[in-house]
Amino acid sequence: MSAANWGQLGLLVITLAVICPLLGRYLAAVFGDGPAPGDRWLGRIERRVLRWCRVDPDAEQHWKAYAASVLAFSATAIVALYGLQRLQGLLPLNPDDQSAVGAATAWNTAVSFVTNTNWQSYAGESTMSHLTQMAGLAVQNFVSAAAGIAVAVALVRGLVRSRSNTIGNFWVDLTRTVTRVLLPIAALAAIVLGASGVVQNLSGQRIVTTVEGATQSIPGGPIASQVAIKQLGTNGGGFLNANSAHPFENPTTFTNFLHLVLILAIPFALAFAFGRLAGDRRQGWVVAAAMATLLAVGIGITTWAETSPNPQLTAAGADQLGTSDQSAGSMEGKEVRFGTAGCALYAPITTGTSTGAVDCAHDSMSPAGGGAALFSILLGEVSPGGVGSGLYGMLVFVLLAVFIAGLMVGRTPEYLGKRIQAAEVKLVVLYILFVPFAVLVFSAISIVSRFGLEGLLNQGPHGLSEMVYAFASAGNNNGSAFGGLTVTNTWYETTLGLSMLIGRFTLMVPVLAIAGSLGRKQKVPASAGTFPTGTPLFAGLLVGVVVIVVGLTYFPVLALGPLVEHLGL
Repeated sequence: MSAANWGQLGLLVITLAVICPLLGRYLAAVFGDGPAPGDRWLGRIERRVLRWCRVDPDAEQHWKAYAASVLAFSATAIVALYGLQRLQGLLPLNPDDQSAVGAATAWNTAVSFVTNTNWQSYAGESTMSHLTQMAGLAVQNFVSAAAGIAVAVALVRGLVRSRSNTIGNFWVDLTRTVTRVLLPIAALAAIVLGASGVVQNLSGQRIVTTVEGATQSIPGGPIASQVAIKQLGTNGGGFLNANSAHPFENPTTFTNFLHLVLILAIPFALAFAFGRLAGDRRQGWVVAAAMATLLAVGIGITTWAETSPNPQLTAAGADQLGTSDQSAGSMEGKEVRFGTAGCALYAPITTGTSTGAVDCAHDSMSPAGGGAALFSILLGEVSPGGVGSGLYGMLVFVLLAVFIAGLMVGRTPEYLGKRIQAAEVKLVVLYILFVPFAVLVFSAISIVSRFGLEGLLNQGPHGLSEMVYAFASAGNNNGSAFGGLTVTNTWYETTLGLSMLIGRFTLMVPVLAIAGSLGRKQKVPASAGTFPTGTPLFAGLLVGVVVIVVGLTYFPVLALGPLVEHLGL
């Protein structure tokens, strides 16, 4: 890497080290039991909105009622977004006269954005009207992210409360997250992005004449406002087909850097907020350290893979390209604005979270680099994961690590004064198994069936990687695409949508059940035999548990895909 690339990485670490603890402190105040910032103005507005919706802002919910609220809200959102897409040809704010979205694509897109996956099997600039982009997709970027944060906060309440039958109120948590966290930060980010060259208008496509005399269609639209929340909410769905590789969404190295800060800010900040809400900041540091370690390893592997010479590019081949540098092949699929190192930094960050935005073509990455991106997704979005989903995913692994440690020392495992017993462990196992079931079963059916193979571009290990990446991206609510796989047929539109639903709601419900179970328990005082969880030793154990569980689950398919392809170079 060049000195500029090292400088960018160092500046990113310093920026996050300053921002995340401060933002974590703010989030802890917003979701704590005491007065919250903005009560004087926003509190009044929120209470009126909630009462207008017939929600008592002072009433808390049992975990089952909380889960039912999440599911009902999400189901309603899917229906509304599906209807908006199907009717967009009859609605205003459609300067390019986009027609109704097809039924299968509308279903897939509605599920995708409501589940915070933001998988896109279409080109945004030639499919969606401005109204659909703003009132449909951008709105879901806010509320789907808010739902994830709400579930994470509910789990934290279950961990820290004692003998409580309630874990908060979903509608209050959802509203507070949007009004006090996502909207203010996204609005500021949109202004900065717009001032930095990201397009923001209500224009349609413009036909211009190039210097060669040809004609070209230049898209317009409210892009900066959507880019801000797509990154902040770890959504990732782009206004334009090329996503963050498009100069209208990501024109400069500064905007690229700002994208990375927005993606990582809330996931890491939630770890620090957890420490404050738990009354033990060391617990938050342990979770943040485990997340950062997994992310750092992913960045290191991807950077090594993408900046190393390509052994397939011989000296003779390099001469034919007009260069003596055998690493020239590594620039395939990369934006010249960011280079190989820029892609190697962006890819593990966007796959380590549930963002899925891309500033290079992942299908063109080296086998090791693409495999590292795939493995980051398969970790379950905990490095550092999506907004909310990253924290509750890592806390589930914390409970598993505590259980394993308890078995090692022969004691009933405890975490934050709560005994982890059979009921919680069963729910942890369900959480861990649901997504691999969807990813591996749907991939297996696709790889041996006619309707699965008809969308495959490449054969051999790379083709397997493309297919597994698609279902891993959908099941883990990431949304990035490896490329090379045509997913517009009914089979993929349907199964990928089902994978998204499984990856979102079959995980949220066990998490809320764990919160309810732990919240009812009485805290027990720590004793000499209590395994300390606020230490670097436990952080190391936590990282090891995550890697081993994921490795044992997915090693066969990784070995047959990216590993075989890498060894074949």
